Amino acid sequence: MSEMSDIKKHQRVNQTLTAPLERPALQWLAAHSPAWITPDVLTGLGVVGSIMCFGGYWLSGQDVAWLWLVNLGFLVNWYGDSLDGTLARYRKIERPKFGFYIDHTVDAISEFLTIIGIGMSPFLRLDIAAFALIGYLLMSVHVYVRTAVDGVFKISYGTFGPTELRIIIVAVNIAILVFTDWFLAPLAGGLKPFDLIGIGLAVALTVVFLVTSLKHAAVLAREGK
Repeated sequence: MSEMSDIKKHQRVNQTLTAPLERPALQWLAAHSPAWITPDVLTGLGVVGSIMCFGGYWLSGQDVAWLWLVNLGFLVNWYGDSLDGTLARYRKIERPKFGFYIDHTVDAISEFLTIIGIGMSPFLRLDIAAFALIGYLLMSVHVYVRTAVDGVFKISYGTFGPTELRIIIVAVNIAILVFTDWFLAPLAGGLKPFDLIGIGLAVALTVVFLVTSLKHAAVLAREGK
């Protein structure tokens, strides 16, 4: 079996701010999960959480209180998405290729539902949300390509990963609930505060994708790989 397809040898890198708390919490949850909760059930639950986020953001145009559903959706998504792999490893029922394939296919669906959901809300323009989604998917592509080439699955950049991103968005949602009028007030060019944040995030993701891709390509070229 070639190195590029040997998923069992992939090195998982997750050095985030919340990792020292998250890892033992996931281990505890895995040890205390009933038998009917399986990795596949958890993966499906993660998608349910993303659907809750999408629906909550969409309905927030009618009542901003629907953002509480979004925050609950992020919690459900974290529980399902973060625990499925831990539970499989704890019970020694890993299916490396199936797990990798399904997990990251579902991740793409969840990313689409969440980010486009924000674009369906009154706080972020849909075209800007789509731009941010493209930037996020570009970074995902970089992670998966590097995993195939180097066998290193790096899900964090610096000290930030998916869990940190969820926490930030939940905090922003709470800020919107408290300062709704400010987040709806148009600024320069008719853009709202969230629009400016979305543009900055999309540009940053795209730049990071280009810089990291070029740097890694240069390293591989020097090594003759």
